[in-house]
Amino acid sequence: MRIVMIGPPGAGKGTQGALIAEHFDIPRIVMGDLLRDHVARHTNLGRVVDGYLGRGELVPDDVMLCIVRQALIAARAAGGYVFDGVPRTMAQARAAYTIAAELGMTANAAVHLRADDRELMGRLLGRAALEHRADDTEAVIRHRLELYQKAAQPIIAWFAQRGILVSVDAMRQAGEVGREILAALELLPEPTGPASVRHPVDLSGLGTGCA
Repeated sequence: MRIVMIGPPGAGKGTQGALIAEHFDIPRIVMGDLLRDHVARHTNLGRVVDGYLGRGELVPDDVMLCIVRQALIAARAAGGYVFDGVPRTMAQARAAYTIAAELGMTANAAVHLRADDRELMGRLLGRAALEHRADDTEAVIRHRLELYQKAAQPIIAWFAQRGILVSVDAMRQAGEVGREILAALELLPEPTGPASVRHPVDLSGLGTGCA
């Protein structure tokens, strides 16, 4: 099983992604964790990532996609994945799809967690208070949600056009949401091989620094 998680902050991607990974006995790949791991291990990629993070800048797509490629190669030996944190833009979606197709590891489902902004605001403010995140103000959270909505809509539509979108109402108890997701995924056929690349992307520069 090969799953991509999509959802706004506070929708429960971590909880549901962990449930899916455990149910199908496949690795859960969290992009933020991968970035921090490279930094902690002082890899070549980690040094590049640390520089951007230290300057408060977004990590460029070519660096992100190097890490995606490595993660997919590792996941191939494990028989699947649950990916959380990529794609965040349409450019990332198409480039990651191209990489996955080359490796015979394209997703066979994109799980979309739907949630109302008002509910998400309450969840995120509660989490900020619990974890003493003073910077997570209502204004900051609202801005994050607006950015997500703007970036996510074309990605969601793209997955829907590919026929692999599984959209679930996430404004319920986590257990109920999880049962619906697993029931839907159990009905999906297993992917049998590499998909055709519908959006060719030039990845010739991704070899630099990907070791």
